[in-house]
Amino acid sequence: MKQPTKNFGFLPKEYSTLDKAKVVLLPIPYDGTSSWLKGADKGPNAIIESSINFEWYDIETNFEVYKEGIHTAAPVKVPAKPEAMTQKSEQAVKNYLDKDKMVVVLGGEHSVSVGAIKAYQEKYKNLSVLQLDAHADLRNSYQGSKYNHACVMARVKEICPIVQVGIRSMDISEKDNLAEDRIFYAHEIYNQNDWQDKAIQKLSDQVYITIDLDVFDLSILPATGTPEPGGLEWYPVINFLKKVCAEKNVVGFDVVELCPNKFDKTSDYLAAKLIYKLLSYIFIAK
Repeated sequence: MKQPTKNFGFLPKEYSTLDKAKVVLLPIPYDGTSSWLKGADKGPNAIIESSINFEWYDIETNFEVYKEGIHTAAPVKVPAKPEAMTQKSEQAVKNYLDKDKMVVVLGGEHSVSVGAIKAYQEKYKNLSVLQLDAHADLRNSYQGSKYNHACVMARVKEICPIVQVGIRSMDISEKDNLAEDRIFYAHEIYNQNDWQDKAIQKLSDQVYITIDLDVFDLSILPATGTPEPGGLEWYPVINFLKKVCAEKNVVGFDVVELCPNKFDKTSDYLAAKLIYKLLSYIFIAK
């Protein structure tokens, strides 16, 4: 696995060493259960490499969140089996949470989120999870594993309450495992705003956000392992995230399922910018 050549944002040492940073970006380059396009294990490094291109100053928020300190950790060396990967990821996240860092996980396929959320739930007992995703991911088992990327939210739902946003693909078997009052389908919200308050009201005070990049429309983010048409646009997503951060205590998040295309780096850059933007919202709210 190629190591990141630089830290996220290519920040100077005074803002990127572990001891001074409030945030740890933790790459988990795993792609063991993806069922269509392979390459999500290259996503974390692609995000870091593309982050050289954004400005440290954010116009919208009038804020420079990098001054809070953002440390880019070494990638987790993940086992091949998803169950073992989940345990390794949980311990890696816990190690940084024990140091009072906010951990941002860079996937990898979506299965990496389960271990991270387990670690967060141990620290934050009143935790709920906000999922932005094209897929419900509520299968109890898929391709012989309960820790397949298609089962992520089924496992998370066993840990803490969830709210699902942007969903537009699922198997009929998943309907038995979903809560209709906690799911906001893409076709129902794409041209509406009244759903945002309803979704936020379903969340507890402490919130972890898991962002599968296929929540975005293919026109702005095509490089993902399981592309799905009819996704959300940039401003509706970030405006919603800004509102969540203002009303809830967002304690951590992950960004997963980037499958880089060597001929088009726009998806990589969108993912990097999304991470920086969300960190800005979180620390302004704090």
